[in-house]
Order: sequence, then structure tokens, then C-alpha cells
Amino acid sequence: MSGLLAGLEDRIAGVRELYEDLHRNPELSFQEERTAGVLAQRLRTAGYEVTSGVGGTGVVGVLRNGDGPGVLLRADMDALPVREVEQVPYRSTAVGVDADGNESPVMHACGHDAHMAALIGAAQQLAARRDAWSGTVLAVCQPAEEVGGGAQAMIDDGFLDRFPTFDVALGQHIASAPSGHLYMRPGVFMAAADSLRVTVHGRGGHGAQPQATVDPIVIASSIVLRLQTVVAREISPEDVAVVTVAAVHAGGKENVIPATAELKLNVRTFDPEVRETVLAAIGRIVRHEAAAAGAPREPDVEPINAFPLLVNDVDAALRVSGAFAGEFGDEFVHTPQAKAGSEDFGAFGTAAGVPSVFWNFGGFDPALYADPAKPNAAVAAGKAPGNHSPEFVPTGLDPTLLRASSALVTAAALWLG
Repeated sequence: MSGLLAGLEDRIAGVRELYEDLHRNPELSFQEERTAGVLAQRLRTAGYEVTSGVGGTGVVGVLRNGDGPGVLLRADMDALPVREVEQVPYRSTAVGVDADGNESPVMHACGHDAHMAALIGAAQQLAARRDAWSGTVLAVCQPAEEVGGGAQAMIDDGFLDRFPTFDVALGQHIASAPSGHLYMRPGVFMAAADSLRVTVHGRGGHGAQPQATVDPIVIASSIVLRLQTVVAREISPEDVAVVTVAAVHAGGKENVIPATAELKLNVRTFDPEVRETVLAAIGRIVRHEAAAAGAPREPDVEPINAFPLLVNDVDAALRVSGAFAGEFGDEFVHTPQAKAGSEDFGAFGTAAGVPSVFWNFGGFDPALYADPAKPNAAVAAGKAPGNHSPEFVPTGLDPTLLRASSALVTAAALWLG
């Protein structure tokens, strides 16, 4: 298998150049027009049949190389509404407008630029070494992972009918962890996630006459506090769930009680029954807190997005982790706990009825992490940036991108070999 990787190291300068360009020019979900064009051109140059505009801005490159299995390799393209701190010369200064019409700085604060660059590196390597494998490679550049809709949008756009069949779906995500290290868990690997918008309806009025109003801010505050009891008192200690209220918006003047208040919630679960319990509890609490305050109508509860549970096929994941250990060394391959983060990558394998395997790769200075097997400790201690941080810019780009590209090729070779 090492033979299939021969020459990949010589490509990393070009992969790094691509990474820096993508980092400097991020785009928000379903707006990845420039990004898609850059990736499509790279895939065409490498010899892939390229289709753009799949599911909005998605790009699919197909490389046919005789008879054999099909392998899907996926990278996500979208960035986040985050202002990047000034720490690298290729820092993003881009500004975008989100789906709600809000203007915001934009940054690849979750590392999707590294995913795309590594995918192109792997795609180029597989194209250059067609003498060493047979089958079909689908290089998938997916939009809108951050809002949980990109994979399904590509599937709804006829992905399974328009492109060759595949026998396995492979994907990866950068993590705040030491460069060179890989993290994979067979079975449940990442949580299901549900995001909700709750609009509380009160009755507005003058701040000097609260008795003539129904204050939605007070109702919203009660809801926030009561929601903290869902996990503490309704979920077994043997199960895991997270309920976060991350945004509260109401009013605009100190002496005007507004008519409405808006909450944005995020729920993470690892079990379908726990998910249903948590969502039902949220609905009950929201309705009853409003009723207890005499609200003129029930709150509106609207879904913003939803991510499925990400489950690695056990047999396929064990094959891939074994290949990683053989290629890179046991000390660089770890089996972490299931992660509360979420991904929509699994939609491809689920839709096709084939195994999925997803892993993390580290992208930061190993000196930041006392124990490579437990990198989250460094993030919690403030020693290393976490995903979605304005400081989340990988260090040691060459070794990081080389390991990420090599991991994709190594995993793909298990089926293409």
C-alpha cells in the first residue's frame, strides 16, 4: 500500500497552496460558488469527469479505472460566520450574508479548507497512480455541512442515479489534536443534532406599566432555566444528551417591553429514544412556561436544521483503522469516545445502503497536547483552539495535509486495491 502513496509528498506544496487560497476565500453554506469552481478545475486537470451544481453548489468528480469497486471520498466546502484573528498571512477578511440576511465576517473556523485540500491531494494521487488500482473513485465536494443540509441536497438532486454506484463512503474531519494523529471509533461516532427556533409571544408595552403587559423576556428566561433540568432530571445518568440555548434575542430599548422574544436551541443525542425524550420535554416546557405566564398564544417551535446520528460501519471501520496502524504506526491511531459534534456525511452511505467510515485527523502542534489520545483536555484547558474558534487555523500545514491526503488514499486502497 505504501507504493500507492509514492510521490504524494511531492504534491503537498501544491496542496498547501490550494489550502491557503481556500482559507483566504471562504464562503457560507450553499454560497460556495468560487470554492466549487476552484475544486472543479483541480479535478478536471487531474483527469476526472466533473459535474458542478449538484445539490446547489456541490461538485462531483468521477475517475473510472477499469472494473472494480466504487469508492466515495467526500469533503465539505462551507465556512462559518466567524471573524478570524490575525495570525497568518493568508487570513480571511471575507464578508458574507447569511440565510437570515445578516452580514458577517466569514472564516473556515471548522477546517473545511483542510478537508478540501486533502481530498484534492488524494484525488490527484489516485489519478497519477492508476497503474496500482482498479475501480471507480467519486470525489465529492459537498456544500452546506454546517447547516446539515448539503449531503441531503445532493442526494435529492439525483446523486444516486446520476453517478456511478459506490461500495463504501469515506470521509474525514480535522480536529484540535496533534498533527499526524488519527481518531476513529467503530459504531456510533458523532451525535445526532437538532436545532430549534422558539418564538415566545407576549404583550408589549411601556416599561413603567409592566402590569399591562405579558413580558416575553421573563418567559424566555424561565424557559432557559427550566431547560437545564431536562438532562439533569429526565435523562438517565447512563445516557448522554446536551441541551444548549445559544442565542436569545428580544427588545431594543430599555423602557419598552417587547411583544416577542426568540431563543435558538441546539440538542445533541446519541440514541433515538433519548432524542425523542429530550425534544418532547423541550416542547412541553416551552408551552407550559408560556401558559403559566398568561401568554396570549403558545410559542412557535420551528426546526432550523437536523443532523443524523453518524455511525461507522464496524467491520469497515476496523479495516480502515488497521490499515492506518499498519501504514502510520499504532501510536498514531486512537479510538476516542463518541463525539458530541455532528456531521451529515453519513447520509451518502445510508442512501446507498453501503458502509460509511469517518475519522478525525489532527492539525496542530503536538507540543500543545500532553496526551495525544486525549486532545480535548488541551482544548478545555485553553492550550489549543477548538473547532469554530476564531483561532482555529492549523499549524504545521505540510505534515497535516500530507497525513490527511495519505489517510484518504490508504483507506480507499482497501477497496480499490
